[in-house]
Amino acid sequence: MSLRDQLLEDLKQALRQNDAPRKAAIRMVRAAILNADIEKGSELDDQEIMAIIGKEIKQREESIELFAKGGRQDLVDEEKAQIDALIGYLPKQLTAEEIEEIARRKIAALGATGPAQMGPVMRELMSELKGKADGKLINQIVKKLLEGRA
Repeated sequence: MSLRDQLLEDLKQALRQNDAPRKAAIRMVRAAILNADIEKGSELDDQEIMAIIGKEIKQREESIELFAKGGRQDLVDEEKAQIDALIGYLPKQLTAEEIEEIARRKIAALGATGPAQMGPVMRELMSELKGKADGKLINQIVKKLLEGRA
């Protein structure tokens, strides 16, 4: 079953169970997918759909920060529930330790010795870890390793 079909089935289930956060999250993702389909001119594949789901999760994480600053715990809880509903559609994310191990190997393979070589290392790692780890976390780890703080 494709990810698109899985989202539709899960939306039907959320509607039957009256699961409001899950229903809202899946509807927003499906709308984003339809917009991307139109923009692309053809249907997205599962990898592209996962990228959209990742963007939706990131948007909700940013919203959580803003709502927390504004003292709106009810909205924070709602956004967290939507993130929980969406996270299951993405592959398991790597831990910081796993990312650091992969980054160390990539740095050694490329012969990077300092922060000046961060660009090539990041390019290689981002293509290898796409969808498996957060870009900000990868950047922080590579920066720390290349600056010699690890």
